[in-house]
Amino acid sequence: MNTKIINSLVLAICGILFWIIVADINGKWTGFVDYNGSLIPMSFNFKTDGEKLTGTTETPLGANAIEDGKVERDQINFKVDLNGSKAVFTGHTFADSINLKISYQGEEYQTTLKRTSGQ
Repeated sequence: MNTKIINSLVLAICGILFWIIVADINGKWTGFVDYNGSLIPMSFNFKTDGEKLTGTTETPLGANAIEDGKVERDQINFKVDLNGSKAVFTGHTFADSINLKISYQGEEYQTTLKRTSGQ
């Protein structure tokens, strides 16, 4: 009986710690994408509300709203309309970075975002 109680408490504590440790991605993040040999700067201003992800992204193509954004634990996904074509972003969040895979116009790209200093 004591073993069941102890195991339950340990699992509960681990669950609470997991949610505390999960990275807060709110704020500004920047990175570069290698597009045909040119490094294209990208910045993201993420806002989360539970599992909902909103915000904006800025590239040389202009500023655009994040659409259909979702955060589940350390995974994020969202879409951005870039000049009439949807770019699909999927990623893995860490405390100090976000690894993103970008699907755009039939091509796949990778980038690592870093939190902008002062955030």
